[in-house]
Parts: sequence; structure tokens; C-alpha cells
Amino acid sequence: MIQLLIWVMVAYGMTNILVYGSIFNGLRNGIHNWGNTITLPFNFLGKFLSGLIQCVLCTSTWVGFFLSLSYFSPNVELVGLNKIISVFFDGMLSAGFVWMINSIVEWFEENRLSNQKQEVTYVIPEEDDNEQVLND
Repeated sequence: MIQLLIWVMVAYGMTNILVYGSIFNGLRNGIHNWGNTITLPFNFLGKFLSGLIQCVLCTSTWVGFFLSLSYFSPNVELVGLNKIISVFFDGMLSAGFVWMINSIVEWFEENRLSNQKQEVTYVIPEEDDNEQVLND
């Protein structure tokens, strides 16, 4: 079970770095330019990769495929699936876990106290004509 938790955290970390990490800004911009320039060779691949690195769910699926082939396959070790079939299910497992963690993180980012607008109502008492007479 610890291996699965580590695998999920590696998948989440790798996906976050690929989609949001500042270290890959130059690479992401280059891929976006490649996908948007029709005259460059293999433009279709550039469009595919450009869409892939903008989407947490898409990237985490491919990260799951990669981790299944290179690091550890939870479906082989814990469930007992065939190695070839497990690559697909590891991608789906990674996508599900990363999407869940990312949704929880985004919810907390949107609902933290510093982001919430607080309505403040000021009540200013109206002056009474009787009070003005007394003050004169």
C-alpha cells in the first residue's frame, strides 16, 4: 500500500511539474509555437503535445503510462494483471488519483480566507429632527 501511495505522489508531482512548473516554461512555449505554426514539420504532433501539456488529466494519463513502464505498476503488483494490459489501467489510475488530488487543491485555493470577499455593512444613524431641536 505504501508503494501505491508513493506511486500516486510521484505521478502527481511529475504532472504538476510538467503542466505548471516554471522550469518547463521555455519548453511549453516552444511546443505551443510548434503546434501553432503550420509550416513547421510534424505540426500535428506539436498540436497534440501542446494540448497535452495544458491539461492535468491528459498529462497525468501519459505520466501513468510512463511510470508503469519505467518505475512500478500497481496493477501488476497489487492486482495481478498482465504487464501489457496493466499499462493502460495504470494510466487511468494515475489520471484518477491526480485529478482527485488536483481538484482538492484547487478547491482549497479558491476557498481560502484571503480569497473570500466579505461584505461589510455600515449603519449610519439618521438624524432626527427632534435631536436637532434639542441641540440648538
